[in-house]
Amino acid sequence: MIPSPTELSILKLLWRDGAKSVGEIHAEIRDELNWSRSSTRKTIERMLTKKMLSSKAVHGVNVYAARIAKVPTLAGLIQNFAKNVLSLDGPLPVTNLARSEILSESELVELEAFLAAETDRQCKESE
Repeated sequence: MIPSPTELSILKLLWRDGAKSVGEIHAEIRDELNWSRSSTRKTIERMLTKKMLSSKAVHGVNVYAARIAKVPTLAGLIQNFAKNVLSLDGPLPVTNLARSEILSESELVELEAFLAAETDRQCKESE
């Protein structure tokens, strides 16, 4: 599943920090997205419906966590960009992402393996 840009902003925050309440999420993204709290809440509700997030009550407050994994989600975005924007048959080299602030060294290795496996799968399907 490819998240929208606004959904990705929320996912990146939750991947980085872990579970947060609507208020905590909104405080972090309101300036970036120029949103009202109700827009944040509605997006979170939509992400719950899409099973991108999970929810649990902590001390009477709902907190939300990313339910989809970071590396496969980013791999899907990269593959989508490479194919639909750049018209490439294979993935972009992971070395282009070495300066990424959201990927650790081990996540870059995992991402490279994931993209390679996906490229192999697509090649086999087209044979």
